[in-house]
Amino acid sequence: MGDQRNLILFFVATIIIFLVYDMLVMNPARQRIAQEREAAQALETQDPAELDAFDGVIRTPERSINRDDALTQTGRVTILPGRAADGGTTGVAGSLSLRGARLDDLRLLRHTVSIDSGEPVTLLNPQGGDHAYFAQDGWLTGSTGPRDAPGNDADWRLASGEALSPGSPVTLIYEGSDGLVFERTIELDEDYMFTVTDRVTNTATEAATLSRYGRVRRHGLPPDLSNFFILHEGPIAVVGGRLFDRKYDRLRNGSGVTETGTGGWVGMTDKYWLAAVIPDQSVPFTAEFRMIERAGEEVYQVSYQTRAVELAPGETHVSQSHIYAGAKTVEVLQRYQNDLGIQRLDMAVDWGMFWFLTRPFFSVLHWFTGVFGNVGLAILTLTVGVKLIFFPLANKAYVSMAKMRAIQPKMTEVRERFAADKQRQQQEMIELYKREKVNPLAGCLPILVQIPVFYALYKTLFVTIEVRHQPFFGWIRDLSAADPTSVWNLFGLLPWDPSGWPVLGGFLAIGAWPIIMGVTMYLQQALNPPPPDPIQARIFAFLPFVFTIILAPFAAGLVIYWAWNNFLSILQQYVIMRRQGVETQFDKIVAKLMKRGQGGAEG
Repeated sequence: MGDQRNLILFFVATIIIFLVYDMLVMNPARQRIAQEREAAQALETQDPAELDAFDGVIRTPERSINRDDALTQTGRVTILPGRAADGGTTGVAGSLSLRGARLDDLRLLRHTVSIDSGEPVTLLNPQGGDHAYFAQDGWLTGSTGPRDAPGNDADWRLASGEALSPGSPVTLIYEGSDGLVFERTIELDEDYMFTVTDRVTNTATEAATLSRYGRVRRHGLPPDLSNFFILHEGPIAVVGGRLFDRKYDRLRNGSGVTETGTGGWVGMTDKYWLAAVIPDQSVPFTAEFRMIERAGEEVYQVSYQTRAVELAPGETHVSQSHIYAGAKTVEVLQRYQNDLGIQRLDMAVDWGMFWFLTRPFFSVLHWFTGVFGNVGLAILTLTVGVKLIFFPLANKAYVSMAKMRAIQPKMTEVRERFAADKQRQQQEMIELYKREKVNPLAGCLPILVQIPVFYALYKTLFVTIEVRHQPFFGWIRDLSAADPTSVWNLFGLLPWDPSGWPVLGGFLAIGAWPIIMGVTMYLQQALNPPPPDPIQARIFAFLPFVFTIILAPFAAGLVIYWAWNNFLSILQQYVIMRRQGVETQFDKIVAKLMKRGQGGAEG
């Protein structure tokens, strides 16, 4: 009877929860979606499908040409590097196409493909070649009045300026056939921001309806796509202060996005790079993610379209937008966010759902890096700081673990005395814990504390470009990459490279730092009281080897953190155990060695 009553109460409570959730969460969400759909339909402009138009360069995508030849297909304006205020090189170089005013040829001068290569990273590629990837800004018109506006394939004319560089803008002109004249000024700063200012004059006798759009388009998947579950790569946007993202496979399966709001941006994000189009932050716009399939080619596009404005005959309308194309350097993103008022631009960095941990963690790590001039030293220092913050909690846990180790003989006696009565054995064990004032679960506290710290550091090392290609001491030249050494050639002593072998160069590619980490984990485990069950004891003894293999392909900075954290824990735990009068495994080993030494001396 009691079980039936509980079952009925469970179903009633479940129904109430669903009704409240529908009323407070789902119904407002449905209303918001309907309002956004109505706002999008209210734009009296051409069919947004025109944003999908391809120009003549890629009407036969199966006949792609190489990048250099694709660059010769249209007129171009060169983007020249300059000298930054700090004496270094400015951020980008390349060119933009006069057809559609597309930004489709861009190299990032401050970042190289690899440590040993001086070749800069290529971010954007022109249409017609492999892996076309570009950003573009254009206009749509209404169904009445002048309609000739610069869309995807418009041929702009260079009116002033020979090349685009920081401090040297260029001006483009597009003259419509029915009275609309567009004058576009493009400026570039020392980093990665292009400012696009358009002056639109209506010289016709009828009013014109205009809507500005921006888009980022990628043909096929990026060649360096990691497709890792902890990292977002693909379409991303902030609309009205809310973050939206989709991975490529979800877009391929039809899960697009259409959102309307004021303030924000839309773009494509890679692990370290971002291409984003940014509307006027005071103008309402509709953002869209979609996958377009043309002639067997998958094309991924993110775009925005602003609310339409009416331009009377003889009137001039001024509109400004931005294009960001470059590295996701947190300091640079936050500067644009503050100076230009771009909503949440630094969310292009994938801080993850636990951003409240990863962002502060990154800020402190970045500050320590500025102090010491080395990310590795910053990691070590930050680990010490975390240890100091959680010292009281860890200290209490280690004291309890020391007591657990001290009462091991009594626990063994209880297990042997009541071996045939498991329930009585459990009761006697609980009484023993109470008498000795021991908490058997206290040893889990240091591990629980370490998990969020581990996650925050893992995300920081994995997603932030500030750690990319940053060296440590010795053989570690890139803290964001795995330890390059291998146990199979004795860490480089043997003239043999095991990286080409599928197993030894694959999941068994174990470097020096992962082995150091595994040793420290084994030593720390030796200080803990052994599990009462022999099978559990064997499993725990095997864990250091398992973790060594698992963490070997991880970023070297993360493995160094883990080893350093284990070393500090060993020191702390050893001191506490000695103060509690507990003889550790270290003491036993040292005593045996000293005894052997004395025996050898007497002999």
